[in-house]
Amino acid sequence: MKQNTITRAMTRCGNARILIINSREMVNDAIEIHHLSPTCAAALGRTLTAASLIGVMLKNKTDSATLTFDGDGVCGKLIATADYYGNVKGCAENPTADLPVNAKGKLDVAGAVGQGNMYIIRDCGEGEPYVGMIPIVSGEIAEDITEYYAKSEQIPTVCALGVLIGTDYKALGAGGVLIQLLPGADDEFIDRLSERVPLLSNVSHMFSGDKTNTELLAEIMGDIEIDIFDEIDCSYHCDCSQERVEKALISLGKAELESIINDGKPIDVGCQFCGKSYNFDTEAMKALYEKAK
Repeated sequence: MKQNTITRAMTRCGNARILIINSREMVNDAIEIHHLSPTCAAALGRTLTAASLIGVMLKNKTDSATLTFDGDGVCGKLIATADYYGNVKGCAENPTADLPVNAKGKLDVAGAVGQGNMYIIRDCGEGEPYVGMIPIVSGEIAEDITEYYAKSEQIPTVCALGVLIGTDYKALGAGGVLIQLLPGADDEFIDRLSERVPLLSNVSHMFSGDKTNTELLAEIMGDIEIDIFDEIDCSYHCDCSQERVEKALISLGKAELESIINDGKPIDVGCQFCGKSYNFDTEAMKALYEKAK
């Protein structure tokens, strides 16, 4: 998969941290894998972009974060899982579902997502995962992420996400910006930052050009001085494997495995994130049955 870049920075005054990602390639990979309609490409693309930004804020290299929009819109449930490095995988329940453009002449992402709940699940590999949930506020994804951090984690946040789809149904631009106030941020800084927020109103076009993340940050932050910590390469990446699928089948239990064996037909298990298929004939199922015992 082609690489994307996340840049992490902090304001020199120590009042806020900033994350910016150019996610065009990961969105195009998702479009190719899932054959996404334009509206669903914008919805899942924004979700993947947000999940990647959430992923690079994880504390440990083995942690993962899953962002889910469980709404009643035409695209159905949207799922994106990210690791510590910002690599993501995702899927839409109804990937080819589409809608006419909205009253503003833009892809109707809110209609595609609908009403329901948004979840952020952080899995640290030990104990029960942390699950945060809020009702979907707008379905535009960015507004929902902003609301989540404000309500569930009490972190004042600015989030902007965008996906620009061309006539060939590919992403011409995709990316996101996340700015979070740090404890003790002063009122003067907050006022200065508020003056910069309107510049994030058209993120999809912002990322459709050839400017680097650093150049875009300079435009967004203006006279607010920042220090860039690092840049991380990430991609659309599925970590499915034969071993993982075997474990999933074993988890079905002996009775279900025995039923499959008695049916006498090979089964194909497809990965919902990358489309790869794993085939198991009767002999392979018998071997899994023995492991289940």
